[in-house]
Parts: sequence; structure tokens; C-alpha cells
Amino acid sequence: MLSKLLKHEFRATARVMGPLYLVLLVLSLCANGSIRLLDNRTSAFLNIMGGLVLFLYGACIAAVCIITLVLMINRFRTNLLGDEGYVMFTLPASVHQQVWAKLIVSVVWFAASAVAVCLAALIAVFHVEYVAHMVVWAQQILQNITAYYAVNGTMMILETIVLCAVSAATCCLMFYAAMAIGHSFANHKTLLSVAFYVLFLVVLQVCGLTSAFNCNFDLHIAGAAAIHAFMGMSIAASAVTGAIFYVITTQMLKKHLNLE
Repeated sequence: MLSKLLKHEFRATARVMGPLYLVLLVLSLCANGSIRLLDNRTSAFLNIMGGLVLFLYGACIAAVCIITLVLMINRFRTNLLGDEGYVMFTLPASVHQQVWAKLIVSVVWFAASAVAVCLAALIAVFHVEYVAHMVVWAQQILQNITAYYAVNGTMMILETIVLCAVSAATCCLMFYAAMAIGHSFANHKTLLSVAFYVLFLVVLQVCGLTSAFNCNFDLHIAGAAAIHAFMGMSIAASAVTGAIFYVITTQMLKKHLNLE
């Protein structure tokens, strides 16, 4: 059933994200031309048009980031906490499958948006003359990683990817938990959801500062070992936090949900 939920969720969200990525691609190509026009300074009118295109390009990048987050929140709220929840919870799928479907799709779109923004930036500044320099630069980076870090370099890249994925999932689950608690009340559900989200942020900040002050980290660890230790602790802390929010979300959906 999880695969069917994922298929439905990807289709529903792709209707929004697909056209948005297409607009970003078009604007990044236009931004590339605008940058060249501004460099040549052919005329005041073309400079104004070029500046306008660059403004739209920047606005589109911001829109991709914001809409990705808003879509993640809205899909969970409307599908599971709103009127659609009556239908969704009659499906032969457990609460865990419902949450995992939303979570997996959200993390995938977060990753896709990050890649899309990076590609758009590369397209906007792309120039044929820069390709050779970029290839040489990339080769030098890979050689340095191989020379100085060897296996450690690959591990650091993998740890960074894992940390980003776990952090994105934890971010989603914190929103889910806040909304699940907020919608367990009869009135002021949205306001209470925001209040619980702020409360979670404050608690996490306090716990983070407390852990930082009380952490007895071995100062004799240095170099790659210190980086691996830091990344490992960061991944573990994020995973534990996400697990707590996951339990809160699923338990609230099972026992205390008050649908609109």
C-alpha cells in the first residue's frame, strides 16, 4: 500500500513542482543572456530588461524554496488533518504508511529543489570559455581529496548526504508533529500548530545549547577523525530528534486527531 500512496503523492505534487522547475529552467537561460547584455551595456532599455529578468530569476529561486516547504506542509494538513482525512484514514493503509508516504515525497522534493536551484545557478553563469576551467577545477578538487583524505573524502561526502537527508526528514516531522498536536484541539487549530512549532524550536535550541556546554568531547581527536566524529554525532542527534517527532505524530494521528 505504501507504494500506491507514494505514487499518488508524487503525481499530486508533481503537478505543482514540475511546472515550477520548468519556469526556473527558462528563467535561468534568460538570466544567462541578461548577464551578457549587462556586460556589453548595449543600451539602457536592454539593461533595464536584463535587470528585470535577473529579478524574476531570483524571485523564482525564492519561490522554488518556499513552495517546496509550503507544499510539504499543505499536503500533510489537507490530506490527513482536513476533510480529506476522513477518506484517507478509510484506506487499507496504516498511519505509519500515511506518514511515511508524505515524509519520503517531501524529502525527495527537498533534494530535487536543491539540485534544481544549483543547476539553475550554473546555467545562469554558464559560459563556454568557463567549461575548461571548471573541468580543471573539479579535477584538482578530486585529486586533493584523493591525495589528502583518500577513503575519508568519500566518507565525508556520504556523511554529508546522509546528514542532509536526515535533517530534511526531521524538519518535516517537526512540522507534522506540531500540526498533529494543533489539530487535536477543537478550535484555533492553525494558531496552536504554529505555537507548538515555535515551542519545539525553543526546546531544540535549549537542548542544543545544553548539550554543547556539557559535551565532553575528546580534544585529542583531530583531523579527519574529528570530522567523522562530529558528523556521526550530528546524524545521530538529528535521527533521535526525528524519531521523537515521528512518535508524537503517529500517536496523535491514531488517538487524538480532531478532523475539521
